[in-house]
Amino acid sequence: MFDDRISVDLPKTNKMHTIYIQGNKMKCNCDYVLHCNTLEPHYDNCATVWETSHPGKEYPKNEDGTIRLPNKNLDKLESDVLYHLGLDTKNYDLPALFGDVKFVCIGGTKHRMREFAEFVSFNVFHGKNMKLVNLTKHSHRYATYKVGPVLSVSHGIGIPSMTTALQEIIKLLHYAKAVDPIVFRIGTSGGLGIPPGSVVVSSWGLNGYLEKSYDIPVMGRSLKLPAILDKRLSQEIYSMASEEDEFQTYLGGTMGADDFYRGQARLDGPFCDHTEEDKLEFLEKLSEMGVRNIEMEAPAFAALTKEAGIRGAIVCVTLINRLEGDQVSTEKGTLLQWQKRPMAIVAKFISKYLDSMNGWK
Repeated sequence: MFDDRISVDLPKTNKMHTIYIQGNKMKCNCDYVLHCNTLEPHYDNCATVWETSHPGKEYPKNEDGTIRLPNKNLDKLESDVLYHLGLDTKNYDLPALFGDVKFVCIGGTKHRMREFAEFVSFNVFHGKNMKLVNLTKHSHRYATYKVGPVLSVSHGIGIPSMTTALQEIIKLLHYAKAVDPIVFRIGTSGGLGIPPGSVVVSSWGLNGYLEKSYDIPVMGRSLKLPAILDKRLSQEIYSMASEEDEFQTYLGGTMGADDFYRGQARLDGPFCDHTEEDKLEFLEKLSEMGVRNIEMEAPAFAALTKEAGIRGAIVCVTLINRLEGDQVSTEKGTLLQWQKRPMAIVAKFISKYLDSMNGWK
């Protein structure tokens, strides 16, 4: 007989291992990148912990690791049109095109995501046979580049634009039968009490009402979704930082504002209803809550990846310390160099992951 305690030794290989919960034999399906007893024992979407962390929700993965979407209405569609990506399930062989995708990295601008694709091509795959083509250019909305198992997609600015892209990407991964995909968001942000040029790996998202949730108005009511990111994945990405880096890396909360000016307590917008003292009091409060940076997508990204049972992480560089000012005045060349810092950390994680899995075929 086995009691209800969980006793797990982290595996020395990436094969599934078995644990016992309340007498039931279950398989852990975590594909560990790092083996360290100081990290969270399981990823949030591991089969052994899903029931506890997502009570009442159906497990979101099939036995082969592909995504199981909860919306049964999709089964009734003759063809599902991913309108904003310019793809559909009738005219495109999505498994052939995207079935090998393991990593999806999304970010604001088309230029930045092409640059990330180039960065991964040269730094992870050494530029071998990588021809960059915008796979969704005829949609006239988002840009998508594929480098081996890495998909790099622009999502625009703010939650509405980002969630439109992210939700269609989630459906794309489902139809493509991608196995255990991991989704990252890289971007820029304003820091709180940390030097400009620092990188923040997010632990959770905070909305404008200072709640760790993403609130969506749905047919006249508010749907609240928890905005918590995968703890182990965040820890692993944070561990990619090195003392040799020219910048500091922090692990903490991220506020996602719905507005760039008043929503982030700035004083330099066309409208302002608060004083400088109000601003500083608010920002200090955020800092005391564990918020390390402010951007415009975090709660929604955290909530939707969590709901889909997909491991998600946010890695952003800070362009300014908001406790010292509102305007980004650093010269453009320096800012462009800083924007490569989240790319380097995510690329390092991808490289480490592929090494742990004996490469990519």
